[in-house]
Parts: sequence; C-alpha cells; structure tokens
Amino acid sequence: MNLRAIQAIYLSEMARTGRTIMQSVVSPVISTVLYFVVFGAAIGSRISEINGVSYGAFIVPGLIMMSLMTQSLSNAAYGIYFPRFTGTIYELLSAPMSFFEFTIAFVGAAATKAILIGVIIFITASFFVDLQIQHPFWMIAFFVLTAVSFSLFGFIIGIWAENFEQLQFVPLLIVTPLSFLGGSFYSISMLPELWQKVTYLNPVVYLISGFRWSFYGQADVGVAISLGMTLLFLFVSLGIIHWIFRTGYKLKA
Repeated sequence: MNLRAIQAIYLSEMARTGRTIMQSVVSPVISTVLYFVVFGAAIGSRISEINGVSYGAFIVPGLIMMSLMTQSLSNAAYGIYFPRFTGTIYELLSAPMSFFEFTIAFVGAAATKAILIGVIIFITASFFVDLQIQHPFWMIAFFVLTAVSFSLFGFIIGIWAENFEQLQFVPLLIVTPLSFLGGSFYSISMLPELWQKVTYLNPVVYLISGFRWSFYGQADVGVAISLGMTLLFLFVSLGIIHWIFRTGYKLKA
C-alpha cells in the first residue's frame, strides 16, 4: 500500500480545513448548538422527558448524527470536486495509487473533519445537559461507521456533480430533511401507527436509532438492524466507487 501518497493527500485535505476554520468547523458547530438551544427551549418546555430521558439530553444524539452526516457528505463531496473543477484530478489519477488508496485518503480526511465536529458538539452539549453513555464501544462504532459511510457517499456525489448547485442539492434537500424526519427531535413511537410505518422507509432512522441506543439503551429499531443498515450503506457506497474507478465515470477527460 502506498502510504506516503495516502498521507500526502490526507494532510493536504486537512490543511485546507485549517485555512477555512470558520466555515469548516465553527459554522456547523454554532448551527447545531442553535438547534439544540431553540428546540430544547421551545419543545423542551412542553415535553419534559421521553422514555425517562430529559428532552434536552434525548435530542443530543440526533443532533450529533445530523451534523455528522451532513458534514461527512459535504467535506468528501467538495474534497473530490475541487480537483475535478481545477483539472488537478488527472495528476492524482496518474500517481501509482489504487482506487482503494485514493479513496482512503479523501474519505479519511472528510470523515476525520466530521468526527472532529461531532466531538466538539458532544462536548458542548455536555455543558447544557447530563449525558449518559451506556454502551461506549457501540457509540464509537456507530459514530465512526456513519462518518465513513457518508464520506463515501459524498465522494460519489463529488464525482457525479457538474456544478456547485448539484453539490449542495443532496446535503440540503435530501439528507437534512431526512434527518429531521428520522427521529432527531422525537421518538418514532410518538407518531401515529401509519406514519411510523412510513418513517421506517427513511434510512436515517436506523442510524439515529442505533446511535441513541448507545447513549440511553433506547431504540426505535433493533440495534442489529441499525448496524446492518449502516454496514450495507457503507459497502454499497464502496462498490459504487469501485465501479466509478473501473469504468472511469466522470474521471476520464
């Protein structure tokens, strides 16, 4: 494995984050904290707790996952799109690297940035509410798997997109609404039976449910199903990326 090439691309992507710290880190953290304050104050005054967990603490896993998904996707999409936009992608593709090494570098950097933001949000939320982590191993597992899965998905979006509007389309108009409707701010069991069945068609439900279970031991969906759906999404995304490099889709001049 060409570790030096992976390291070079990874460090370059991480350095770009350092040059845009306000946009890359500060802005999403502030936005998520505002969600927490607004929803916690507006809805928390009417709903004191859900299944024995205070409402403020209940929404923290959902907020972290929402931020993790959108940031992973956006970071990876922009990370691969800019080399395509500037034409430097062809220099990178000519390097002695396999598609797997190429993907590790870009996806690893995107996932690292998203995980950093998620950790900052977690630490910030701990000052406002009492957070419990009943299953720390599974919390880290869902945390990392989600970051990597959506970074892979973002990598695909970055190769597919033809302009900046298409880059923003999926995070803003698909992932964010699915996060809101996937139980970030409520338990699926609070919905009427018909809407519960409809909600289970939302793949984000399984990610949020599994992550919340690692905190409080409560889940809207079986933990094994949540983990399976996360792994399925990861391997499907990896398979699509393999196909992209094998066929040269949107990568050949």
